[in-house]
Amino acid sequence: MRHRKPEKRPVVPAPPKSATKKQSTLKTLDRVLSKAGICSRTEAADWIVRGRVKVNGKPIKDPDHWVSIDHDKISLDGRPLRTEKRLHLLLYKPKGFLTTYRDPDGRPTVYNLLTDLDQWVFPVGRLDQDTSGLLILTNDTDFAEYITNPDHHVPKTYLVKSSTLLTDEQLDQLRNGLELKDGPTRPAKVKRIRDSETRTFFEITITEGRNRQVRRMVEALDSKVLKLVRVAIGAVRIMDLNIGSWRHLTPDEIRQLRKAGGGRTERPPNKGEARERAGQHSVVPEEPIQEEPQE
Repeated sequence: MRHRKPEKRPVVPAPPKSATKKQSTLKTLDRVLSKAGICSRTEAADWIVRGRVKVNGKPIKDPDHWVSIDHDKISLDGRPLRTEKRLHLLLYKPKGFLTTYRDPDGRPTVYNLLTDLDQWVFPVGRLDQDTSGLLILTNDTDFAEYITNPDHHVPKTYLVKSSTLLTDEQLDQLRNGLELKDGPTRPAKVKRIRDSETRTFFEITITEGRNRQVRRMVEALDSKVLKLVRVAIGAVRIMDLNIGSWRHLTPDEIRQLRKAGGGRTERPPNKGEARERAGQHSVVPEEPIQEEPQE
């Protein structure tokens, strides 16, 4: 498998105004290779610099070289560039695995779980090392951009075990949105699942993807997350997928995910509305969450 850890790239200048080809079809060379689904942009840039890519028969060693996907003939290692079959995978990530290609400390990553896969894919978003649950991997850059773009409001649902008993007022704070260091959160859908003597188990659906967002929201309530499982992305749930296993998304699931969210923002409900609407808006787990090995 060809997998590379993604890294940030500098902003590329716009194509020159003197270009005669339609600018709507112009893209940088590394992006064209990436969108073909054969590699990441980082890997594409490396291939280009090494002289493996030609445009109209001429070697191009600048990853930011502008090309027309409609007019230019691009080849890799002497063969015409072709678009790879689109892959859309659903993985049940276990706790303890990193959402990265390779870890310098040798810790396990999600790529160790992708057996029998001979095409390049990348994670759509991330789950931190201590979080388990659903993770999508794909080579479809447009699909990934839609899922991860916060403007599209694609919902992600998590099952949470908190370190303390949470009151109705505290759950209302999650529903209404609360202030974090990087700004206020959007209203969330929250349902109390059950309480033990000292813990609260609840489900929360958010439409953002900030770093460790659910954990930080719970910490803002003077509590902590003891266990966090992503149980759904849009309407796609864990169901009978085993921990550490993956499967292909079905065509219906892909269509549902492309339409998920709709880019709508709800106004924050007041406390009375939040309690009354909690059951209506929350997604109750229809499948058991598998227990992971105890540490």
